[in-house]
Amino acid sequence: MPRLTISEVARQIGLRPSAIRYYEKVGILLPAQRTGGQRRYDESVLYRLAVIQRARQTGFTLDEMRELFFGFREAAPASQRWQKLSRRKLAELEELMGQIKTMRDLLQNMMDCCHCVTLDQCGKGILRKGLPVFTVKSFPVKRRALR
Repeated sequence: MPRLTISEVARQIGLRPSAIRYYEKVGILLPAQRTGGQRRYDESVLYRLAVIQRARQTGFTLDEMRELFFGFREAAPASQRWQKLSRRKLAELEELMGQIKTMRDLLQNMMDCCHCVTLDQCGKGILRKGLPVFTVKSFPVKRRALR
């Protein structure tokens, strides 16, 4: 029988109750049983929330977390799930690091070489030098932590 209130779960795992309710709403945490209108959890919710927090720390999106919990055949071991998603996340990070290095190099070049008075003068110099054009994917915006 579930016995932990949402406040007790939140305190033990280090989250706000609103984060727990949000995880239920978006489907990565199974809905709690209700007793007298209050959410009541068994101890296993702490384990699932620990996995959710680790997934967040490693940059997994909500969709990736759903995949971790529900996107594999039921018999798939946790290690297989983590390995598949981790390989994909590592590839994303490698690509992102390459983009960051390119951006850093361009910024450093601008700091070292730009002595322009106006932005028009700056743009003219950029075009004259024929600097390579590259596309940077949008960087994920860090949203306020759910704590």
